[in-house]
Amino acid sequence: MNAIKPSVEDVHGTALNVVRHGDGPPLLFLHGAGGLKEAEPLLQELAQHFTCIAPEHPGFGGSVRPDWLDRVSDLANFYLDFIDQSGLVRPHVVGHDLGGWIGADMAVRSGTSLATLSLIASQGIYVPDVETVDVFLRSDEQLLRDTYFDAAIVDRLLAQERVSEELDIAIQDKEMTARLTWQPRGHDPFLQKWLHRIKVPTLVVWGQDDKVLPVAYGRAWEASVKDAQLVVIPRCGHAPHVEQTGATIGALTRFTNASGSAA
Repeated sequence: MNAIKPSVEDVHGTALNVVRHGDGPPLLFLHGAGGLKEAEPLLQELAQHFTCIAPEHPGFGGSVRPDWLDRVSDLANFYLDFIDQSGLVRPHVVGHDLGGWIGADMAVRSGTSLATLSLIASQGIYVPDVETVDVFLRSDEQLLRDTYFDAAIVDRLLAQERVSEELDIAIQDKEMTARLTWQPRGHDPFLQKWLHRIKVPTLVVWGQDDKVLPVAYGRAWEASVKDAQLVVIPRCGHAPHVEQTGATIGALTRFTNASGSAA
């Protein structure tokens, strides 16, 4: 899969861009605030182990925001509908950042719909007295430098020229992220108090050097979800699936293998 080429599927009247690739147990990947494209390296590797289903959230990637979309919980319900409509039988659910928040909300609402849950540097909870980065107050360059441990990755991304369509999509994605996560910033207290309802095996993957959401957040997820496993990846920031793709894939496959339902 050299480039993401989604098909368009109708989910209860909402057009959804979906990438489907690979062979093996079904895995639903939920992208973060940076969009689906940034996850291409991970999707390519996931397809070696799973039937990878990667939707682009409604309202992201240039798609129209549906009238029903106001909060993250709306996306959680939407993707539970998507699982049912697609005939997926207990897929593994993997989410980064905003996508992890969506996945956790799905597991709270309907744990029997998932085989496992993997949270990669996930938003969704609040940890008192831990300094985080307010992504809405950072320039694009500042946010990139906060996101990645490896400065070479940042320099390479900054050197890439983006066409006007890509810039327009990036602006729309930021606006959609703000609509969903502005207040309270990056978390839902109503989700946090119900995390004990998550019964599926849960993996938490975090970068040791995450500035956006420091590793204390990973430990808080581990403590909040019964029997959750935390994997901390050294020399890694807020995007382990991009910066340390191999280590992230290794953690995911070991975890799903141990759950008894992986390839």
